[in-house]
Amino acid sequence: MIKKFNFLFIALMMIMMGVRADEGMWLPYSINGQSLAEMQRLGCKLTAEQIFSFNQPSLKDAVVQFGGGCTGELISAEGLLLTNHHCGLGQVQAHSSVEHDYLQDGFWARSKAEELPNEGLTVSFLNYIEDVTAAMLKGVTDNISEADRAKLIAENRKQLVKEKKGNRNVEVEIVPFYHNNQYILFVYDVYKDVRLVACPPWGIGKFGADTDNWTWPRHKGDFCIFRVYTAPDGSPAEYSKDNVPMKSKHFLPISLKGVEPGDYTMIMGYPGSTDRYSTSGAVKNVIELEGPAIIACRTTKLEQYRKHMDADQAVFIKYASKQASVSNYWKYYIGQVKQLKNNKVFEKRTEQETAFKQWVQQDKARATAYSGLFDEIDKYWNYQSQFTKALIYYREAGWRGGEAVSFAVRFRAVNNAINNKSLPYHELVDYTQSMQEIVDDYFKDYDKATDLDVTIALLNLFYKDITPDQLPLIIKKAGDKNGGDFSQYIRNAFAKSIFVDADKMNAWLKAPKSLDKDPIFALMSEIVNAYLTLSEQAEQVTNSRSERLYMKGLMEMQKDRNFYPDANFTMRLTYGSVQDCEPKNGVRYDYITTLDGVMEKYIPGNWEFDVPQELIRLWEKKDYGRYADKNGDLVVNFITTNDITGGNSGSPVIDAEGNLIGLAFDGNWEAMSGDLSFENKVQRTICMDMRYLLFIIDKMANAQNLMQELKIVE
Repeated sequence: MIKKFNFLFIALMMIMMGVRADEGMWLPYSINGQSLAEMQRLGCKLTAEQIFSFNQPSLKDAVVQFGGGCTGELISAEGLLLTNHHCGLGQVQAHSSVEHDYLQDGFWARSKAEELPNEGLTVSFLNYIEDVTAAMLKGVTDNISEADRAKLIAENRKQLVKEKKGNRNVEVEIVPFYHNNQYILFVYDVYKDVRLVACPPWGIGKFGADTDNWTWPRHKGDFCIFRVYTAPDGSPAEYSKDNVPMKSKHFLPISLKGVEPGDYTMIMGYPGSTDRYSTSGAVKNVIELEGPAIIACRTTKLEQYRKHMDADQAVFIKYASKQASVSNYWKYYIGQVKQLKNNKVFEKRTEQETAFKQWVQQDKARATAYSGLFDEIDKYWNYQSQFTKALIYYREAGWRGGEAVSFAVRFRAVNNAINNKSLPYHELVDYTQSMQEIVDDYFKDYDKATDLDVTIALLNLFYKDITPDQLPLIIKKAGDKNGGDFSQYIRNAFAKSIFVDADKMNAWLKAPKSLDKDPIFALMSEIVNAYLTLSEQAEQVTNSRSERLYMKGLMEMQKDRNFYPDANFTMRLTYGSVQDCEPKNGVRYDYITTLDGVMEKYIPGNWEFDVPQELIRLWEKKDYGRYADKNGDLVVNFITTNDITGGNSGSPVIDAEGNLIGLAFDGNWEAMSGDLSFENKVQRTICMDMRYLLFIIDKMANAQNLMQELKIVE
């Protein structure tokens, strides 16, 4: 009986261990014994060298930072690259028109000659890492002021980057870890010829749109395919017709095996930003000030976007990528504020700080070392609370609000040159005419009527929500005069400004003169100048020392804890498994969704839930080929316990043998507090199943040129 009880107890413990989420965004080059052992316990069959190595091809050589804000992975020997649809949406939109609506209809290059170049798009491969903490802190002492410390570190950084870069065609950056207690140098090869190969129709790649965003269950084919090109010698190069497809150092085979509960999953990518070691003051600031301010501004902006996009397909094409960008973190903050409250993150932080204070008082040396720490922390957050909301409105509703106002920011430098007469006139004209390309790009995707309504609505909100003493003077005066309604004020400004009229702008480029009297430029200038003044006030009290000291203390207090660094857009590895989820009492979510679920949500003509007719035809015939699961269903998405955040979009989900089984694209609503506090019971990563990718490429698009290029394993 005892043996039976022990067996059941062990089995129960294994089940409990299996359903918890797996916290940690680990630096893959320094996976320690504890992490590697846990990975192997979950089923990983790869060695540390196979995962990350500078001496031989490894998984890290297939993973790239895509476009500066997403992740991608190589899936063929010829530089074919996979990422999320929403990561490539800007490039797809740039190539689209009413006549060639690649957003709605999708795009498939049937040969390499048809692949489309994308100016400004880059992918970065990591090729070297070094801990440079000692060199960065050279000359830094405990008694040095924070200002002098920052200045000295900046000088050390500049010298180190110069030494490491030399004459090489690489990008070198030094990134702080653990709240500036450690510094690591990263060297990247940056490739600048990245061409669009394929993307699915809107009804697949964007299925569910805003309604489904950040939620499970999902039914989205969130993928886009590009190709990396190099100079003929294999080196990074700007776009040229003479460039050739990259010869991949390593690429990921695609598995048809599918997923089952408990299957090992590993994700490598470039997560953007987390703040899991922050204090309760930071959490309170997000809940009460930062989150609500961003939500209010973006709600206002999205209402105007939606009104114009729904009324005109040409506007829809122009604003699809802009709307998606604004919407993504609008809904993110709605979820984050809600789940920070639900998951009692502020209370958890307060408990941790209480434990820290008790630990400090148990030792005289510690009491001296950390004396006044929380007085300093409280002072900072009490001070910042005066500025947080206003500064967010300055950005979201002010100089980054209306497009014309935001675009005018790019002309500050040239206007200063005009006013100061710091350039001969002929050189000035040469410079302004060199701006023709950015002007053309701006007006290509600009709709004056949409921007008019957006700008009016945001300035109305700005005037209403921010106290008079923190408003830019130009907005206060206009608002006081017009009763808080900026409709006529902005209409008058738009009637006169060059920033809303391509002909006026092009004429100015040929004969530039001071922009001070342009009403949009004047509005922008006063907003930016007032913002800089307010920012300087806010920066008079900093928390750099207190954050650094608190982090150092936490790591000292919890010596047995395996601390991973917060995300900061450097390569990370997370490990976990495929699992279902029980987010609350009486609710259980399955670990997969299928094409049947897509059709359950299908709404003909709806911008979020319409689907291509060919997909409907294949579903009706159940024509899934070898991509069906053992039950004859076509799996679309699945969830895992991996730990990810923004920036991981497009990251590969890799199985125990190193094969690609999924594409990470989202987190779940119940764990939206995850950037500040990982929620072990409910945190999930939402992934697109690779069988769905292959089904779309093969059965729906009939892109056999791509199928022949992929390495598919059964």
